[in-house]
Amino acid sequence: MKLDPDLRLAILEKVGIFSSHLSIAEPKVLLTTKEVLEIPKELTAGRRTTAYKYYGVSYMLHNLVFINVKKIPDEKTLENTIAHELVHLRFPYLAHGKRFNKYVRQVLRGKRFHPYQKRSANPA
Repeated sequence: MKLDPDLRLAILEKVGIFSSHLSIAEPKVLLTTKEVLEIPKELTAGRRTTAYKYYGVSYMLHNLVFINVKKIPDEKTLENTIAHELVHLRFPYLAHGKRFNKYVRQVLRGKRFHPYQKRSANPA
């Protein structure tokens, strides 16, 4: 897909909607590899120079996501990628698998998740 101002706005709106549904803070969104390389190295450590290979990358420690618009072929894949990367931010302990994919599908369908709360050590 070609990144233009309308597509950038549509992506940011979708990120806002999905972030709200997942009860997470809206992340900073990078949409080009140039943007990834322009920010401090500490923020993108691990997947800085290889980010261009993927549809998207989550930098969980810094509430940052990269959506590789240039690599994404269509709007459905774009929406799936946005949901996928945000699910990584909401459920950082989950690896890719059935449960992870279930959450991505639920986000795409509009499900709202309660804010994350740590379980108490002493159940009442």
